[in-house]
Amino acid sequence: MTPAAEDGWRLFRGDGTPRAVTLPPAPPWRRFARSSAAGRAEQPYLIEREHANVVNAALHLRRPLLVTGPAGTGKSSLARAVAHELGLGELLRWPINSRSTVREALYQYDAIGRLRETTLSRDRGEGEPAIGTFIRLGALGTALAHTGRPRALLIDEMDKGDVDLPNDLLTVFEDGVFEISELTRLSEDITDVEVQTADPGGSVTVHRGCVQCEEFPVVVITSNGERDFPPAFLRRCIRLHLPVPDEERLRAIVAAHLGEEALREADDLLEAFLRRRAPGELATDQLLNAVFLRTGGVDLDADGLLDAVLHQLTGAL
Repeated sequence: MTPAAEDGWRLFRGDGTPRAVTLPPAPPWRRFARSSAAGRAEQPYLIEREHANVVNAALHLRRPLLVTGPAGTGKSSLARAVAHELGLGELLRWPINSRSTVREALYQYDAIGRLRETTLSRDRGEGEPAIGTFIRLGALGTALAHTGRPRALLIDEMDKGDVDLPNDLLTVFEDGVFEISELTRLSEDITDVEVQTADPGGSVTVHRGCVQCEEFPVVVITSNGERDFPPAFLRRCIRLHLPVPDEERLRAIVAAHLGEEALREADDLLEAFLRRRAPGELATDQLLNAVFLRTGGVDLDADGLLDAVLHQLTGAL
């Protein structure tokens, strides 16, 4: 590659000079649409038959699927693949952190907003706004309230949550029901209230403050194995462990995402990836990133660029 051609991929040069630049097409897995359910081409998801069998067992038993494995093994992508293949609509997501609670995943009530709007309405001589305007179901609540075909819900990185979070989910998983206390306290003559859902512009009618699911949602729970879960929680889940992909599987993944032509140019990158990889230290999408840049004409051996792309995921930065 000539110096001029090699320089052509550098959109940003750090010289402070503004220039008209057209960004090249993004990698297939980094393309988005305004309507993600309707406009995005779903990327292929490769899974071993034995692992797919575990997924099917969870679907038949209507049990949550607890997926474990090192980073980059496709735990979260599995939920999206199931939702897409079974036609269950846009995947609902509940990302877990140390402050996550089951209550917030079921619903949120904007008490301050209701007080403000009620005061303004009274000042204008108008009636009070409907309480349902200030209640929005979270991802879990939306999944339980959905009617017809079940929805798919991803509970991502459960092990990052509070130690009591799994136990707090037991009743919901077992009974598929929850109450909205702000609605159960309403007068007897108010039986049905329309509330918002986690879907943009979505709503559902709640009868006497109680949400009872008709079909248990397809629930995929991911964990990086940072903490053990209580036996009572594990008993209610079907467990699936995704191992790191071997060389044959990595080749299949590259070919599925970038084509056979890209795979023919990636032997040295694959060797470098396998040489550097240890469980939890490199993820499969890092290999895809490296191959994508290579097929775009980027010299990954220059200036330590390969080290930046195949950086370790553990240890000090």
